Amino acid sequence: MCPAKTIDGQQRGFVIPIGGAEERVKDPIILQRFVELCGGEDAYIVIIPTASQLEETGPNYEDVFHELGVQKAISLPINDREEANSDEYLAELDKATGIFITGGNQLRLSTILGGTPVAQSIRKRNADGVHVAGTSAGAAIMPEHMIAGGRTGALPNEEGVTFAPGMGLINKVIIDQHFSQRNRLGRLLSAISYNPFASGLGICENTAAFIGPTGVLEVVGHGSITVVDPADLSHSSMADASRGEAITLIGLKLHVLGPGATYCTNERIATPAS
Repeated sequence: MCPAKTIDGQQRGFVIPIGGAEERVKDPIILQRFVELCGGEDAYIVIIPTASQLEETGPNYEDVFHELGVQKAISLPINDREEANSDEYLAELDKATGIFITGGNQLRLSTILGGTPVAQSIRKRNADGVHVAGTSAGAAIMPEHMIAGGRTGALPNEEGVTFAPGMGLINKVIIDQHFSQRNRLGRLLSAISYNPFASGLGICENTAAFIGPTGVLEVVGHGSITVVDPADLSHSSMADASRGEAITLIGLKLHVLGPGATYCTNERIATPAS
């Protein structure tokens, strides 16, 4: 699934996957940057708390965004596919300057939102210039291919990852979150072993990739982003591996990027912070 097409002359909005556990009170650098992109005090933030089964998640984020100076932040409590067809919710998305997808269970996002008018609206609004951020599960759902599960550990193997369809806001990367905190290098490598078309982004907690309309991401926050670049991959044994077998990958590049560093997802060029 490719990102929705832009209208001639229209610049696509940012796609902002967050590794989870973003700071919301003491130094909310990621959320503050998102708010500024969306218009500051004039921002209209629509929150999608579908991944969470906690009733307070949506209202809590409303409070967070109001504390950051946003005059209008509204949560859409979408808990089943019928609600994802709501004309009222679609009208709110039409007014949004920013959309925020919370954490929780990413399979709730894919099974409840997948293919619905709400999902189609999020894709279209991003193509129209609206910025979309997501934390944890909300980050995982953003690419064309979503990591739905997999083993922890540093090494890839044949059972290292499971996929589900994502939202397709971006198709040049595969995203994993809570990356270093939950030891997920192995499953990101397993994901890349299937197809070297996409770069792998392993995003630490309280860290975000601000991916602009030209495909260049900037690391924002207090952790790092591990980039697995398969441009020069010369061999992957995934197609021939037996069940649970360790995978051979030859020719991968790996970058570890701290705050301010950038990576071009189109040209696959990493640059240190200036």
